[in-house]
Formats: sequence, C-alpha cells, structure tokens
Amino acid sequence: MHAALLSLSFALAAPAFGGDVVRHKIPNSTFPISAAVEVPAGSTLVFLSGVVPPVADSNASKDSPQAYGDTKTQTIGVLRSIEKQLKDMGLSMSDVVKMQVFLVGDPAKGGKMDFAGFMAGYTQFFGTPTQPNLPSRSAMQVAGLASPAFLVEIEVTAVRH
Repeated sequence: MHAALLSLSFALAAPAFGGDVVRHKIPNSTFPISAAVEVPAGSTLVFLSGVVPPVADSNASKDSPQAYGDTKTQTIGVLRSIEKQLKDMGLSMSDVVKMQVFLVGDPAKGGKMDFAGFMAGYTQFFGTPTQPNLPSRSAMQVAGLASPAFLVEIEVTAVRH
C-alpha cells in the first residue's frame, strides 16, 4: 500500500509535459480577451520587449503626433511590428498568451486614453475568424512614453510549443 501511495504522489507531483495552451473565457462575456491562460509544462515562454509605433506619416515632423497617428493607427502599427517580430522567430499572433498595453492620454480626447481606438486596432489581430486565440491582457493609462508623440506601447508574452 505504501508503494502505491508513493507512486501516486509522484504521479501527481510530476509536471505534465506537452498538451495545449488552455484559454479561459470570461464568464458570460464576449469581450475579446481571456480571463486566464494556462501554459503547459515543457513549453517555452518568449517575452517581447515593449514595442512603440512606427512612423505612419513620413511627411510629418518625426516628433509630432501627426507622424504616428491616433491611438487606432498606432495600435495597428505596433501590432504589425509585433506580428513581424514573432514571425521572424517562427511564432505568430496565435501564440501570444499575455499582453500588457500602455496607453497615453490623447490630447485630442481631453487627455484620456482612447480605449475605443485601441480596441478598434486590437480586434483586427485578436478574436478574428482567422486568429481566434485571445491573450490575457492588461491595459492602463500611463503619464508618458519614450516620445511625447507615442500614445501606445505594447509588450507580449508568447509560447512556443
């Protein structure tokens, strides 16, 4: 009996290798994020540093808000950059399990973060028919980023199976 209990305790304590990432939906919600994400043992986590927007209008002064666009434009630019970086590493947006979003208050919106503009860009990459995987996510307003013209910075964690 002791051998059986000892064997069972080792089986319960042993990490489970392989398996799929489990994404837990927010109960009774269609909001396009996961409430939680479980990553199976044996997977590799890939942490991408924060990405800021590329220049959207090369005719505008590089230090001006017009050079980078509004929150939606900046979000799309940042997510395209992240998508390319992931692709170069053999990953895709469907491998993203965690996202942290830093939004600066938009002067055109009374100094408040443009969450609707962010979501308009975000939903082009997550929760689509071709890419339904949703990361867990935090979004917060911050006082500022590296350039006064940046309204968006995003960092992600992806998983390699």
